[in-house]
Amino acid sequence: MRRREFITLLGGAAAAWPIAARAQQPERVWRIGVRSGANPEFQGGLAVFREELQKLGWTHGQNVRIDVRGGTIGDDSARKEVAELLAFAPDVILSLGGSLPVAAFQQATHTVPIVFVGVVDPVGAGFVESLARPGGNTTGFTPFEYGISAKWLELLKETDPRVTRAAVLRDPSNPAGIGQMAAMQGAATSLKVELTPVGVRDAAEIERAIAVFARGANGGLIVTVGGPTILHRALINTLAARHRLPAVYPYRFFVTGGGLISYGPDQNDQYRRVAGYVDRILKGEKPADLPVQAPTKYELVINLKTAKAHGLEVPPTLLARADEVIE
Repeated sequence: MRRREFITLLGGAAAAWPIAARAQQPERVWRIGVRSGANPEFQGGLAVFREELQKLGWTHGQNVRIDVRGGTIGDDSARKEVAELLAFAPDVILSLGGSLPVAAFQQATHTVPIVFVGVVDPVGAGFVESLARPGGNTTGFTPFEYGISAKWLELLKETDPRVTRAAVLRDPSNPAGIGQMAAMQGAATSLKVELTPVGVRDAAEIERAIAVFARGANGGLIVTVGGPTILHRALINTLAARHRLPAVYPYRFFVTGGGLISYGPDQNDQYRRVAGYVDRILKGEKPADLPVQAPTKYELVINLKTAKAHGLEVPPTLLARADEVIE
């Protein structure tokens, strides 16, 4: 081989080496940190989230890694789990289960994008500047507007027209719990129902307050959104059955666990939609430019077995509107 040809061949091979090396480099693995909560449906929701992410081109273990922490309630637990997730250097954080973990994330980072699910009033909590223009590094999906709590009271009255008193289980330390009860006041007047607030700080408080309330006639229960009501869901269902109090709940899992009626968002739909936000952020969009979204689908679930145990005949018009009837 002539010297000039050899040099030309050698130069071409050298030029090709970086190209081949780049072609062999693995695709970047992006990281998603997920802080879960005490809601028993979170595991199913995470499965829906992963499935939707995969449809969008993100596969766990290939081009994305999903680190999950959580399932507990309390300030100390939230701060510990937040620190663990941030140590993984995530590209985006998905925060499930209310305001507490979002507050902890915002205190810990002003740069990592945060997407929440389950915060009732993100503006009032100071997490975003407005629903339309969140600003900062945080956006997400709200489970309710305050006005839906009036719907809970209407459902209680429709289920049992004899109800003239309603115990409202809410967390007095949570602005969302206060706001939900306040939104019921107007409906309570027109429906001629007297509202009685019940604190949910611990099991003893719940049991004592409901026992006292149940001494009166024509009572019912309304369970608002909040970590403590979810934590004590089995106790609340037990007390409602023991005292034969018709009850309306915010989530389906209360009813699958023995509660009477729930009216709330289709949570799987929210998990599908939040996957879209995570996808957009991983592709370069900013949380500040993604508006906070309210639910687009609500579901009414009725447990007929529980109704029979209470001696209630659920109106056919209500059954016809139900998305799911448990028998």
